[in-house]
Amino acid sequence: MANSSIPGILEKMTGKDKDYRYMATSDLLNELNKEGFKLDNDLELRLSNIVLQQLDDAAGDVSGLAVKCLAPLVKKIHEAQVLEMTDKLCDKLLNGKDQHRDIASIALKTIFSEVPTSSVAQSVLISVSPKLIGGITNPAMKTDIKCECLDILSDILHKFGNLMTSDHEVLLGALLPQLSSNQASVRKKTVSCIASLASSLSDDLLAKATIAVVRLLQNKGTKPEMTRTNIQMIGALSRAVGYRFGPHLGDTVPILIQYCMNASENDEELREYSLQALESFLLRCPRDIFSYCNEILQLTLEYLSYDPNFTDNMEEDTDDEIHDEDDDDDSANEYTDDEDVSWKVRRAAAKCLAALIVSRPEMLSNLYDEACPKLIDRFKEREENVKMDVFNTFIELLRQTGNVTKGQIDIDKLSPRWSLKQEVPKVVKSINRQLREKSIKTKIGAFSVLKELVVVLPDCLADHIGSLIPGIEKALCEKSSTSNLKIEALIFTRLVLASHSPAVFHPYIKAISAPVLSAVGERYYKVTAEALRVCGELVRVVRPNIKVSDFDFKPYVHPIYNAIMSRLTNQDQDQEVKECAISCMGLLVSTFGDHLTADLPACLPVLVDRMGNEITRLTAVKAKQHLALLCLGEIGRRKDLSSHAHIENIVIESFQSPFEEIKSAASYALGNIAVGNLPKYLPFILNQIDNQQKKQYLLLHSLKEVIVRQSVDKAEFQDSSVEKILNLLFNHCESEEEGVRNVVAECLGKIALIKPSKLVPALKERTTSPAAFTRATVVVAVKYSIVERPEKIDSVLYPEISSFLMLIKDQDRHVRRAAVLALSIAGHNKPNLIKSLLPELLPLLYDQTVIKKELIRTVDLGPFKHTVDDGLELRKAAFECVDTLLDNCLDQLNPSSFIVPYLKSGLDDHYDVKMPCHLILSKLADKCPSAVLAVLDSLVDPLQKTVNFKPKQDAVKQEVDRNEDMIRSALRAVASLNRISGGDCSHKFKNLMAEIAKSQSLWEKYCSIRNE
Repeated sequence: MANSSIPGILEKMTGKDKDYRYMATSDLLNELNKEGFKLDNDLELRLSNIVLQQLDDAAGDVSGLAVKCLAPLVKKIHEAQVLEMTDKLCDKLLNGKDQHRDIASIALKTIFSEVPTSSVAQSVLISVSPKLIGGITNPAMKTDIKCECLDILSDILHKFGNLMTSDHEVLLGALLPQLSSNQASVRKKTVSCIASLASSLSDDLLAKATIAVVRLLQNKGTKPEMTRTNIQMIGALSRAVGYRFGPHLGDTVPILIQYCMNASENDEELREYSLQALESFLLRCPRDIFSYCNEILQLTLEYLSYDPNFTDNMEEDTDDEIHDEDDDDDSANEYTDDEDVSWKVRRAAAKCLAALIVSRPEMLSNLYDEACPKLIDRFKEREENVKMDVFNTFIELLRQTGNVTKGQIDIDKLSPRWSLKQEVPKVVKSINRQLREKSIKTKIGAFSVLKELVVVLPDCLADHIGSLIPGIEKALCEKSSTSNLKIEALIFTRLVLASHSPAVFHPYIKAISAPVLSAVGERYYKVTAEALRVCGELVRVVRPNIKVSDFDFKPYVHPIYNAIMSRLTNQDQDQEVKECAISCMGLLVSTFGDHLTADLPACLPVLVDRMGNEITRLTAVKAKQHLALLCLGEIGRRKDLSSHAHIENIVIESFQSPFEEIKSAASYALGNIAVGNLPKYLPFILNQIDNQQKKQYLLLHSLKEVIVRQSVDKAEFQDSSVEKILNLLFNHCESEEEGVRNVVAECLGKIALIKPSKLVPALKERTTSPAAFTRATVVVAVKYSIVERPEKIDSVLYPEISSFLMLIKDQDRHVRRAAVLALSIAGHNKPNLIKSLLPELLPLLYDQTVIKKELIRTVDLGPFKHTVDDGLELRKAAFECVDTLLDNCLDQLNPSSFIVPYLKSGLDDHYDVKMPCHLILSKLADKCPSAVLAVLDSLVDPLQKTVNFKPKQDAVKQEVDRNEDMIRSALRAVASLNRISGGDCSHKFKNLMAEIAKSQSLWEKYCSIRNE
């Protein structure tokens, strides 16, 4: 039933009094937002016409309210009415008075953002698109109208591009010529519009658009401003379509490099746009850009210091240590020129270099030779924003060094870590100069560099503590210092204290502790909390060993105690400060308790009270968040949550949680919310995977949830969605991170269950890829597609599975291991898939159980050497695979040829290999006793060695426990052998049993195992 108050409101809305009209329109907005609001046909028509009429109201506040009314109104009226409104608004935009054009444009954008269903959107698009195209292509049309049409079309394409596939060619034909418009504003809007269209274009049309732009770039007679537009267009296309732009790099990269090198002296924008496009290629098309990386590196290094209007008088080379405080104003007196925009080129070069560093870990050694010295030199950059980008680029270099050399030592002169260590004195010298600058932003950036340096090379600043302390003091004590600067300085201080030997700091404790303890008393809670964390490290440094100390720590005990106690007893403060004060005081009491005897009666009751109140609350908050995310996922899967604005961004915030279970729950929630509205959220997830390197692993897990739901619910993906997902997944097959590759493989395997005829050939094609990680990933994908229940993939995979499993003889151990794991799963879930291949596969599988000397390397750790066995995981997987095949494919195995030499060798191998071998031996004793008894003598020695093994006297508890587990595992195998050995079968075995019986501890274990 229609809302009875509406006729009265409508009457007031058309009155002469402006205030009445405003109040009535406000009332209408309130009514429209009510949940149960309904209209009959007559009232719907009248209301729609009046709201349209209000858009032209002379009073701006009334027309503004009318626009707000459109958002709820569009959802309450019929399709025909929406269509009529958009037609009238289009007409007003194209042919109406100038003063009404802006509001008509805003109204159209509002309607398109709120269209309730894709069917309504489709009808409106059929009507509106030709009108907008007409407005864009009509040569007589005013520039500002063209720009409005392009703006609206860009919004429409961004949201509904997939609904307009039949119009894509026409749209492209209309838009491409606008790139050559004489009006800069039209060209700029056209770039955005084509980019919005590009994300939903087919590969053929994307190629057509790219070729058209490349042709314009190849035309030497083009005006410079047109060339700039076309280069911007190339960059925008790449950002819009990501990895899909890869095939076009051969046409575009050489042209961009050429333009960058040959641009006229004043054409800074052209260089900037070229470098921005190259940056996009590096981040989005890592596989296809490979052959151009060295050229791009040289280009970025050249333009990192591109400053044609400024001559460096070599002042930077003066010795930092004798720097006079009066020189602080140097930066203020440097050359400045408002018309000089060469800084944009330097900034673009820094960002492009950062993209190269992030995307090409294999170039790291080369980057240290060529880029690292140049970056350190550019810390002197005179433009602050560019300096921040130089800092960030250097930080990316440090992070990549940490990623690539994780677990490595830095003695090897070829290691990037060693190269970085050689640069540390230069870095510190340059950073100290930055810490004396007046700019707060510069000092924050400098501390960010130092923080990352300490994370990657934990003990690298031991010789430089004295030179860094003045910078820390200034940051914490100067009146001009901001909270952010103080926090950065404190975080660095904490990291440096935690990562170096305490003795390094003892000469400087007085200088460090005074400003830190002063910061504990700061008003801003984040500074206080960080200062308390530093105090915790300070306590450890001041008295590293309770028993002996070469350093007199007593003068510092009470100052630290008083600073923390004042925070612990203060009721009116932030939760974070309370938590830091609690943990810091706990550490202080445990370290200095013998020197705080008089203070403990006051301190301990407060500590106990705080512990009781706060800690339980923390746990509860964490549990609540976990539950909330899981619930959100379950709701989102069943109901479209897109009406809740930015819900996806809110969920993604939880990816930053320090708790793994929260991150995992957020990933699950995002994937399931996407299931509720694939057209909206799937592109969002795919885009985030491409652009958010650090969140990639969790985002891929979200994508996996989407795919698993499709396969479980037997739903059908749209072909275009599958195409986009596949391109993205195949693009990430070569990720350096095993976790990422594994999720990519799982996603591919689950899509194969939905679209086997498409996926199996695509996966097979990549078994011959030159990249080992890609070969491994597609084999793991097949592993995930072999499930226990019957599936339509089975018949497609059956004739092709040998292509994947035969990679067991690949030259790369990762690929061989992937093939072994796939064989194992096939043997467990679908043995019929592989039985006919086993005569050929088994000898290859057995070969993987053998210790390969070429996979064993020795690492020199100075005082001792450490042996690393890179083949261990593969041998373990191979034996586990044999164990599986014994259950389901025993008829295909010849136990005798396996037991000696392969199983015998495994029984004498590493802990991780022995365990599955003991299981296999027990199984064989049960299933093929005669084969085991025939070679029983040869199996006794390795078993005897294992049950009698004693850990070293100084072995840690973990080693002792592992050995206990190993002995029990071997005794299980012995018990199985004893059951089948009979009387006098093997003299050696009888002796082993007698030896076990004589040892009380072994006999007790044996008896408990036998009775299990």
